[in-house]
Amino acid sequence: MAGNWKAKVQKMGGFLSGMVMPNIGALIAWGIVTALFLETGYFPNEKLAELITPTLTYLIPILFGYTGGYNVYGRRGAVAGTIATIGVIVGSGVTMMIGGMVMGPLGAWIIKQVDKALDGHVKPGLEMLVDNFSLGIIGAVMMIAGFLAIAPLFAAITNVLTVGVNFLIDHNILPFAPIFVVPGQVLFLNNAINHGIFTPLAVEQAAQTGKSILYLVEANGGNWAGLVLAFCVFGKGMAKKSAPGAAIIHIIGGIGEVSFPYALIKPITLLGPICGSIAALFWFQIMDGGAVAAVSPGSIIALIIMSPKGKLFVNVMGYVIAAVVSFVIVAFFLKRDKSIDEDEEVQGIDMSQFVESHSAPGEEKKETSAASNVQKRKIEKIAFACDAGMGSSAMGASMLKTQLNKAGLFLDVSHVSIHQIPEDIDVVVTNTNLLEAAKKEAPAGIPIIEIKEFLNADEHKAIVQQIKDMME
Repeated sequence: MAGNWKAKVQKMGGFLSGMVMPNIGALIAWGIVTALFLETGYFPNEKLAELITPTLTYLIPILFGYTGGYNVYGRRGAVAGTIATIGVIVGSGVTMMIGGMVMGPLGAWIIKQVDKALDGHVKPGLEMLVDNFSLGIIGAVMMIAGFLAIAPLFAAITNVLTVGVNFLIDHNILPFAPIFVVPGQVLFLNNAINHGIFTPLAVEQAAQTGKSILYLVEANGGNWAGLVLAFCVFGKGMAKKSAPGAAIIHIIGGIGEVSFPYALIKPITLLGPICGSIAALFWFQIMDGGAVAAVSPGSIIALIIMSPKGKLFVNVMGYVIAAVVSFVIVAFFLKRDKSIDEDEEVQGIDMSQFVESHSAPGEEKKETSAASNVQKRKIEKIAFACDAGMGSSAMGASMLKTQLNKAGLFLDVSHVSIHQIPEDIDVVVTNTNLLEAAKKEAPAGIPIIEIKEFLNADEHKAIVQQIKDMME
């Protein structure tokens, strides 16, 4: 039951982040223009500042609506979603980030249902006419409905959420958000939390004040940097050996997923990132810190680039404070630990049980005790899946491809979202925490291989061996 609940939450989170993550570049572009040319920016320019409001008001919500529609029903859904989104944009006086995230998928879903209802009832030769007019009619209805009825509703919701966030900030409650946010990160809900909740609200706040602290609630990676650095110094066995590589990738690359498994080794160490993030948020509140746009990925480099004029020191110090507090707390627990070695825990459970055959819907899924229990098959395409399909999966796919090439296996290894696994994939590799979601999303009969620690070379080598054993 708990696994199903987590999978459902991850699916919803993946759906939300699936609309935002592909468009982070647009948010960053808007943030750069804002940071440079706003009246309070580095190089104030009244003419170039004219780009700021239209980009935020129209471009970004439309991109969200288009992407959300595309994820539901391809290009046809994307067009329907875009048409529906423009209605709420024009009909509202606030930025319709949330409106785009709702109307895009909704418009796509409606046209998808209409197409299903019309399927088989259109006379030959009239297909294009019916397709175009059905989309046009549904789009017009959605646009008008969005303009007259839905836009005011979303505006009210956005205003309520904004008031709620301001209440948390004014009453100094926001710094305690990590009590809930950090455990969610370990469950690989980081993208859902950041881009599904904080980013839409942060954009509205940044448009008014030139920056937002909400961008730094989840994306400030200093707390996890402190945890990994503590394992570098006070860890044992494989944890200590792999931690330096994880630290570099996390701090410079901003891929937080490489740090999460270390907290799972010793769950008590989760207090480090929680307290580190709380301390940093108190610092940001006191010193009026914040970012101009989404800090994604959560690297120190992205944080520096997204810092507004006059707040670079404040933001970097917030990162350092989070790291130091987290480091001290995690180091305390690691030094008190009397266990001999952590190799088995870091590497995860016995690698022989990392392969599962994904059964068809309704069938019982059984864990296999060895790769040989999985039916021999032709393997050409491997999908390395993570929540958003961009950060940790890209890194994992690259590492796995290198190991496969060394073994003489020149296979196609791609990185994908766990919620958008292609039908032509032969094997899926994913993190242990995403296993339940992978079982639901992967095509029936496709083997799923778990990996607990992204940087563990032994796990990658074991996966290569399992793939060899499965190949015809």
